[in-house]
Amino acid sequence: MNANTTTGSPLGRDTAYPAQYDAGLLYPIPRAAARAELGIAGDALPFVGFDRWQAFELSWLDGRGKPHVATATLRVPAQSPNLVESKSLKLYLNSFNASRFDAAEAVRARVEADLSQAAGAPVEMAFGLPSMEAGTVAENIDGLDVAIDRYGPPDAALLSADAGDIVEETLTSALLKSNCPVTGQPDWADVAIAYRGPRIDRAGLLRYLVSFRDHAEFHEQCVERIFIDLMARCAPQRLSVEARYTRRGGLDINPWRATPGHLVPQAWRTARQ
Repeated sequence: MNANTTTGSPLGRDTAYPAQYDAGLLYPIPRAAARAELGIAGDALPFVGFDRWQAFELSWLDGRGKPHVATATLRVPAQSPNLVESKSLKLYLNSFNASRFDAAEAVRARVEADLSQAAGAPVEMAFGLPSMEAGTVAENIDGLDVAIDRYGPPDAALLSADAGDIVEETLTSALLKSNCPVTGQPDWADVAIAYRGPRIDRAGLLRYLVSFRDHAEFHEQCVERIFIDLMARCAPQRLSVEARYTRRGGLDINPWRATPGHLVPQAWRTARQ
């Protein structure tokens, strides 16, 4: 594997679906290169967080050959040195389809062990998915009457805040879109920005989020970029950024990055998920 690219991964290539369980299908991608672009070096991260994966197509055979189906939630810590490429995770989970396990607990333990090995840090798995909820009380900024003409690369200069007006609020938008850096396929997300600090200019924030529209970057990296840019340009005392991406291949990715001590966001599903 090339440490800085997806060379050798299944992403962007025709791939046969696996007939048997195969942990070798998992393709880790080091986070270091993308974080270096944001000025993040080493293990001293300026945020806490995780990448929450929601899996809708998990199945295996029991010891007598009877199929079982399930959904699952996976949690990869932000401090892990690697993210796991999405198509490789899809193929890996599909490799369970014709493989026998004595109990569901054996499946959970195997997935946790394999993903922990790939990510380089402990990964947690739980069967089941959260029910769809309304989520936290928030203000959606998508209805703002603004003219927009910048669609990439992301422009942090569009962000500003009023240092004389300290607030605590959550702003949301369903207009975050970026593109897969390998295939060019669109990635759609709802983003929630919860903060305390100088009031963020809403029009500037909306223009900034839309400036990701033609940008090519992985989900996790986009969220880290938003977090770093907001901290640098708006100086909040406390900040949480979570993006809930729409599903592809039975998986959706929900990265969350926040200042230490911030409440962990609830695991609910958006209408588009």
